[in-house]
Amino acid sequence: MNKRGLKLWSINTDCYYEDAKKLYDNNIFDYIELYVVPDSLDTLSTWQKLNIPFIIHCPHFAHGFNLAKAEKKQSNKKIFMEVQQFADGLNVPYIVIHGGIDGDINETAKQLADLKDSRALIENKPFRALPNKMGGEFCRGYNVEEIKTVMEFSGCGFCLDFGHAICAANSLNVDYFDYIKDFMKLEPKMFHLTDISDIKSEYDSHPHLGQGELELNKILQMLPDDAIITFETVKDSQSNLNDFVEDMLCLKSI
Repeated sequence: MNKRGLKLWSINTDCYYEDAKKLYDNNIFDYIELYVVPDSLDTLSTWQKLNIPFIIHCPHFAHGFNLAKAEKKQSNKKIFMEVQQFADGLNVPYIVIHGGIDGDINETAKQLADLKDSRALIENKPFRALPNKMGGEFCRGYNVEEIKTVMEFSGCGFCLDFGHAICAANSLNVDYFDYIKDFMKLEPKMFHLTDISDIKSEYDSHPHLGQGELELNKILQMLPDDAIITFETVKDSQSNLNDFVEDMLCLKSI
């Protein structure tokens, strides 16, 4: 049976925390994937109070973490030490990590290997970064070859993001279902899923399930029976998770 994940940030203790407890108790989701915002270690004890399984998402380049750049090595290590404290404190099986922006995929592989954490999963990315938002132009880990480079050198696992794969396929002018099938051969440990606003776009988007152009039924058919799936749809409210509930209801109707 698939496990459904709710994506939250470590700083969300004042807005979605209580709603998350209620939804978990009502079997709306099975785990929280917690994005660790740097310098938020003071929230760890609050998350530990929840009787909910966790997966950790490492900060990405927007918060200063970029494995693809050699000059970021020391600051990357510092940030990852905090990530590991969250991972240890919440007893997680996986830490999801982005490959970085611009730079070199071999540098990504070396730095990830140097972090020496068996829980690490490299996540595939679009080819092009979001303009004016990501501090760079090209994402590392956009194709099977780059992901394999990181996996083979560092020994990490793989998290398949369907939306990112479709964006990259569009950049390369190839069929996105074939592109996803090639990624599936890497035996992902878990998955990220949203709908897609423009199925032909190179740029990532996170609309609610059923509100975009993705053929969700075809994607769901590609998943193994025991898939771990984090739903990364946008949050419309700053105070509740009602939209996430609607996403889960949509999922059941497919």
